Amino acid sequence: MRREPRPAEALTAWQHPFLNVFRHFRVDEWKRSAKQGDVAVVTDKTLKGAVYRIRGSVSAANYIQLPKSSTQSLGLTGRYLYVLFRPLPSKHFVIHLDVSSKDNQVIRVSFSNLFKEFKSTATWLQFPLVLEARTPQRDLVGLAPSGARWTCLQLDLQDVLLVYLNRCYGHLKSIRLCASLLVRNLYTSDLCFEPAISGAQWAKLPVTPMPREMAFPVPKGESWHDRYIHVRFPSESLKVPSKPIEKSCSPPEAVLLGPGPQPLPCPVASSKPVRFSVSPVVQTPSPTAQSGRAALAPRPFPEVSLSQERSDASNADGPGFHSLEPWAQLEASDIHTAAAGTHVLTHESAEVPVARTGSCEGFLPDPVLRLKGVIGFGGHGTRQALWTPDGAAVVYPCHAVIVVLLVDTGEQRFFLGHTDKVSALALDGSSSLLASAQARAPSVMRLWDFQTGRCLCLFRSPMHVVCSLSFSDSGALLCGVGKDHHGRTMVVAWGTGQVGLGGEVVVLAKAHTDFDVQAFRVTFFDETRMASCGQGSVRLWRLRGGVLRSCPVDLGEHHALQFTDLAFKQARDGCPEPSAAMLFVCSRSGHILEIDCQRMVVRHARRLLPTRTPGGPHPQKQTFSSGPGIAISSLSVSPAMCAVGSEDGFLRLWPLDFSSVLLEAEHEGPVSSVCVSPDGLRVLSATSSGHLGFLDTLSRVYHMLARSHTAPVLALAMEQRRGQLATVSQDRTVRIWDLATLQQLYDFTSSEDAPCAVTFHPTRPTFFCGFSSGAVRSFSLEAAEVLVEHTCHRGAVTGLTATPDGRLLFSSCSQGSLAQYSCADPQWHVLRVAADMVCPDAPASPSALAVSRDGRLLAFVGPSRCTVTVMGSASLDELLRVDIGTLDLASSRLDSAMAVCFGPAALGHLLVSTSSNRVVVLDAVSGRIIRELPGVHPEPCPSLTLSEDARFLLIAAGRTIKVYIGHSEPVQAVAFSPDQQQVLSAGDAVFLWDVLAPTESDQSFPGAPPACKTGPGAGPLEDAASRASELPRQQVPKPCQASPPRLGVCARPPEGGDGARDTRNSGAPRTTYLASCKAFTPARVSCSPHSAKGTCPPPASGGWLRLKAVVGYSGNGRANMVWRPDTGFFAYTCGRLVVVEDLHSGAQQHWSGHSAEISTLALSHSAQVLASASGRSSTTAHCQIRVWDVSGGLCQHLIFPHSTTVLALAFSPDDRLLVTLGDHDGRTLALWGTATYDLVSSTRLPEPVHGVAFNPWDAGELTCVGQGTVTFWLLQQRGADISLQVRREPVPEAVGAGELTSLCYGAPPLLYCGTSSGQVCVWDTRAGRCFLSWEADDGGIGLLLFSGSRLVSGSSTGRLRLWAVGAVSELRCKGSGARSSSVFMEHELVLDGAVVSASFDDSVDMGVVGTTAGTLWFVSWAEGTSTRLISGHRSKVNEVVFSPGESHCATCSEDGSVRVWALASMELVIQFQVLNQSCLCLAWSPPCCGRPEQQRLAAGYGDGSLRIFSVSRTAMELKMHPHPVALTTVAFSTDGQTVLSGDKDGLVAVSHPCTGTTFRVLSDHQGAPISTICVTCKECEDLGVEGTDLWLAASGDQRVSVWASDWLRNHCELVDWLSFPMPATTETQGHLPPSLAAFCPWDGALLMYVGPGVYKEVIIYNLCQKQVVEKIPLPFFAMSLSLSPGTHLLAVGFAECMLRLVDCAMGTAQDFAGHDNAVHLCRFTPSARLLFTAARNEILVWEVPGL
Repeated sequence: MRREPRPAEALTAWQHPFLNVFRHFRVDEWKRSAKQGDVAVVTDKTLKGAVYRIRGSVSAANYIQLPKSSTQSLGLTGRYLYVLFRPLPSKHFVIHLDVSSKDNQVIRVSFSNLFKEFKSTATWLQFPLVLEARTPQRDLVGLAPSGARWTCLQLDLQDVLLVYLNRCYGHLKSIRLCASLLVRNLYTSDLCFEPAISGAQWAKLPVTPMPREMAFPVPKGESWHDRYIHVRFPSESLKVPSKPIEKSCSPPEAVLLGPGPQPLPCPVASSKPVRFSVSPVVQTPSPTAQSGRAALAPRPFPEVSLSQERSDASNADGPGFHSLEPWAQLEASDIHTAAAGTHVLTHESAEVPVARTGSCEGFLPDPVLRLKGVIGFGGHGTRQALWTPDGAAVVYPCHAVIVVLLVDTGEQRFFLGHTDKVSALALDGSSSLLASAQARAPSVMRLWDFQTGRCLCLFRSPMHVVCSLSFSDSGALLCGVGKDHHGRTMVVAWGTGQVGLGGEVVVLAKAHTDFDVQAFRVTFFDETRMASCGQGSVRLWRLRGGVLRSCPVDLGEHHALQFTDLAFKQARDGCPEPSAAMLFVCSRSGHILEIDCQRMVVRHARRLLPTRTPGGPHPQKQTFSSGPGIAISSLSVSPAMCAVGSEDGFLRLWPLDFSSVLLEAEHEGPVSSVCVSPDGLRVLSATSSGHLGFLDTLSRVYHMLARSHTAPVLALAMEQRRGQLATVSQDRTVRIWDLATLQQLYDFTSSEDAPCAVTFHPTRPTFFCGFSSGAVRSFSLEAAEVLVEHTCHRGAVTGLTATPDGRLLFSSCSQGSLAQYSCADPQWHVLRVAADMVCPDAPASPSALAVSRDGRLLAFVGPSRCTVTVMGSASLDELLRVDIGTLDLASSRLDSAMAVCFGPAALGHLLVSTSSNRVVVLDAVSGRIIRELPGVHPEPCPSLTLSEDARFLLIAAGRTIKVYIGHSEPVQAVAFSPDQQQVLSAGDAVFLWDVLAPTESDQSFPGAPPACKTGPGAGPLEDAASRASELPRQQVPKPCQASPPRLGVCARPPEGGDGARDTRNSGAPRTTYLASCKAFTPARVSCSPHSAKGTCPPPASGGWLRLKAVVGYSGNGRANMVWRPDTGFFAYTCGRLVVVEDLHSGAQQHWSGHSAEISTLALSHSAQVLASASGRSSTTAHCQIRVWDVSGGLCQHLIFPHSTTVLALAFSPDDRLLVTLGDHDGRTLALWGTATYDLVSSTRLPEPVHGVAFNPWDAGELTCVGQGTVTFWLLQQRGADISLQVRREPVPEAVGAGELTSLCYGAPPLLYCGTSSGQVCVWDTRAGRCFLSWEADDGGIGLLLFSGSRLVSGSSTGRLRLWAVGAVSELRCKGSGARSSSVFMEHELVLDGAVVSASFDDSVDMGVVGTTAGTLWFVSWAEGTSTRLISGHRSKVNEVVFSPGESHCATCSEDGSVRVWALASMELVIQFQVLNQSCLCLAWSPPCCGRPEQQRLAAGYGDGSLRIFSVSRTAMELKMHPHPVALTTVAFSTDGQTVLSGDKDGLVAVSHPCTGTTFRVLSDHQGAPISTICVTCKECEDLGVEGTDLWLAASGDQRVSVWASDWLRNHCELVDWLSFPMPATTETQGHLPPSLAAFCPWDGALLMYVGPGVYKEVIIYNLCQKQVVEKIPLPFFAMSLSLSPGTHLLAVGFAECMLRLVDCAMGTAQDFAGHDNAVHLCRFTPSARLLFTAARNEILVWEVPGL
């Protein structure tokens, strides 16, 4: 019988089985569709038919759109959209789809080869679609290749919305196809067609062939794949939920089913297949591709999944545990190109991953590491250990890894994928399904195929935390017990019967219970029955009708016992009746109850009691009677006996009548778990001290399976000859392991002194260990005793290392001392102890000290964090000191070194990891830069090591080993095994990894190996740092004489191309600065928020915030301000924003879009176009130039000219060309045609250049100035081609040895150039000679401007000078005999910083000048005055406060200034300046303290002083010293008569602002800095305390104290004390996130807290209820917090340059970008109409609409 279609189906039935979109909407008539620009019908030779050609230089102006109007909808419901198109060669194309979800939300989905990275918002998804040519061209990445083929783009719209936005697909609303491409047609369907299959011969295959109408023609005898490309996105192999997960804020791994990595989504077509999952990647097959390996055999079904198999344990779950990127897998339909030889290097900076071809060797196979063994057991607990049903293996967790250990052979296999400690395990009766749950809330669960190790599905539990799991015997039912988010006990039953068949896990029932549950089991005789036990209860459960019900067992007199475990006894005859089974329950008091499951009564009650012989230390006989019992933690029952594990450390075997003990085994700690094997012959036991073993009942022998540290491992060391491993741990033990068997050999325990560092003696059976007391001891492995002890250190030992020959030993301590020992004989002794050598207070690290491979050099971090010192190991003479602090120009803090290691002796390299997440490769002799790896990991790397052949660099940071996951806690140490074939990592446990890459004999040392050759992917260090991680590294090329190759660590630096310079002092030691400190630096490369993908730009019209004003100017830029007096156009940069301001009204426009700090601006001569350039960020591989329409403020063009920062921009006099100049690393000069902004010409300069300018009198000439030369370029145009002719002229010796730093053209043919030594020289451009120079300043000339007969010079000293140069033209005829006496200075002004930008009118009478101090000055030469136009703080802004009437606001900064601003105009009104001090905190007196004219400011400074300023009298009223150290926060009491201040030592002082006396000091927080003091009126009367004020103090140790006070009566009483836990590592960009707390303005009983806790969240605490009432999850750790007084809004700033606004009433949130640095400050105004946010020295003012 045929089923009648439902009404919803009938509406869409006309679209089945597929719909021809062009035919249905009659595109050729253009009535229901629209075309714009160059759209034409042409005949394609390949398809032999008519196609539509869409072309044009601007994609947005040339397109086909369906439907015609945006108010209409296509209404297409097909799941798949098929786009049949071909990109035009060397062009960009864009495809826009407007997709509507079922909740009527319209989302734009865009695909283009114009996009460089994946971007997403709530309403827009942008996917890069890059098709690469067979011979890739690095400079044309993203453009369609010249041989682009017809492509079938198959888009699964349902999965796109589910995976990336967690929404349900409704219908396709509209389509726009933009230039430049050919399109044949569009089709929609609910069927997944295979485009390469058509015809009856494929009818029997389980696929749907492409309909003939949709198929591409294939000539007879040819392959479809040889002619066409198939792009499927997302991959069909990606399993996604059938409906969205309810809580979309969960991490990706919590909402997606199935295993796989989570890299950046970017379709990339390449000529060879990828060997591992990169999501999503599309491949362009090449039938002629050659490879060094044989191609794989074709499969019958032409669909090859190239995702990594789960058996590759080292990459089982990829870097997804910390990634916020969407997740998908790669799949390609190419059966011809499975040959290897191509590797995709993904990139943390979101650079488009591209397949790289060629002969360059890469990681084969990928991934390069595979987990081989684990030393450890437990993690979250030690109760989870199971037998497999056949009794051959034991299953147990080791932190985040699940281990299956074969008991007979010791072989291990692993289940990898969890990103936190595994809290529960369960195995079904047939060894088919394994269930696991991880500890961190919300708990994520996985179901595994136990035989293959493949993860079948991943799902989130309804429980917040899962405590235990239990399978039914068949595996069809899984039950779990845990806690919900309110802490209530919850039981959940899942149906798992269909999981193995491709189905999903189904929640059958869930129930809450008020009874405690410590153990839960599903019965073996009935899958619908369960049992549980806990505090005072034993309950039997039943699942019926989708409901879980329970009933209690009558315990009688035992109702108050604390039950710990339960087990069922099965009858010997296997009778499945309930009456045949008994339930045994044990308790902490020693009782064992035998319960009849049928009658639900206790049949027998017994008790385990200790019985000792007189003077005997151990029990001799165990009986059950009255008396004090032995706590039983676990029991297990077989048909013949009962195994009992107790806290006295004994495992006892009893007969079921418990008449006498059969066997017992004593352990070293309390027994936490026992389990009898299915055959009843072995009893597995685990202890809380980390031991796992089993007792063989036949042989009565106990076998140890695993031992473990009970705390994180701090360091490790390996001994080469014996194959031994030494580890030290926070559990105060030193353990020696056998690397072959992973079994423990020795255990040294120190109860009083904690071990910190360890190393082996290279030749003797001895190891050395450093301790927290400063002692260094040597231990004999033969005698197992301490040999010698030295106590020359005063602090904890932080580093320990020996020379390879074993003659010398070095140790360092936390007090900064370095000790040298002689180890020539066993009675080793101290040779030297040097104080203040090593960086004090540095954490213990295996990489704190490093000895070169030849033993001649010693390197360490010290004497400060910013320096690395290299010494002679024997003499301790300082040979080299490298200053790391000059590297980090992108932040206000100095970069610091984290760890050091040496490369092979033949290379002489020293590797340094820094706090800015970089690894710098230095020459260990000269300190020159060999290579720099930026952004190798999101976190700093405390441990790194290099393989002996320099092929692999091993980095540990966070919970990954760059980025192989498995550790659930930070990795403390990494090392290569002595044979270099394995890698060891230590953290929560010790992991042993196999290095899968084969050794290569041609990469031996000494000498540079052949693998180090130019070309992509050539360097071995690049392999280690990029390919192993499956994330591409950022490349920072260093200056060299030719186009630089990508150097490996085995390559020598080119002469003069190391990018470093030595100081002129030739004496030792030498200090090397890694960045050249010039007078003018290019714009800093900002760190874009790679994880803040959902942020919206600042001008969020219609959003919760609207950017109103920007306070500040980027003094770090260069020529980043423009002003046109004739039109009034005035623009400057502030971070990533272009600010256009009306100088008359002060109104601002904000042009956003740059992903990094803007470095320079250029305005066209017509003043119609503005060009802005920014540097690279962590999300962009190239710098960015945006071309803006001045009249409309819209970005018209976006170009990516350079891989490094753009130093200068200039338009030609006719505005037809734009020239861009790369910085000293890039050294690229590029010309762009302004008609289409296509690249016209590009050339690489031989030396760094500092400036470029067009000749205003001749558009065909431009000039560059740099190091010792002036370069003249002549532009010659032949048709559409432009060529450059170059002429280089050296600078005469008379000018001096300085570099040319600036230039400008004068009257024809003069050129003025400024030098770094303060000279101005004049050139005759026709003759190419310098004929005049004079000393214009003491500092470098960074700016020159000429007009008429006047020249303006600006220098690094802040001097702005006006010169009369009218007579210079006449001096040109005198040649070299010209004298500068005819040049004289008319005026001079001294500004507040080096001059970096200037614009003047034609007569040079007035202008605007910008300085490095962040100030824009209006200069009038006629009046000789300079007036501040824009003035921001020079340094970091620490606080913003507001006047009670909200007429003014005040800011304080580390530059020592307190500034008062008019809130309406944001003009500077008052400034209080304290020299040589940093102002760290600020408070404005409340309104009730007196009249407005008596308002005061309280400011705290770094010297511990507190100053009171009168706002009305603009004077300091009082200065007092309530603290001996720097103040961190200050606040007024509610009446304004008292000031509370906190300092960095944790003291809170209470002072009178009128008298300056401090009358109370609170030391409750002593030891941790006070981060917040918040004062409010006490409104809640339920607190039970007296006082008028309620105030709190939060400190850096995550403690918050709440007080009630009445200072007039000198009363202060503690109300509450809150302590929040903190994980081991919660640093954000190198800093610990602050602990912040504030009273809720809309509910006086609530307190909100953020800090470096276990989770990223806002905690809401109720002071009356004394409990946490709500938690608001956050994407990152908060850096700032502010609560809106007028609404329920909460503002949170993050270090990821993002601001989040949370509506606490509605539970919604919105993110905002715009800052260039960490948003460390956010403050609502009292009226809540404005929100101030600060990042470094930039202040953004936001309007809150609707208030």
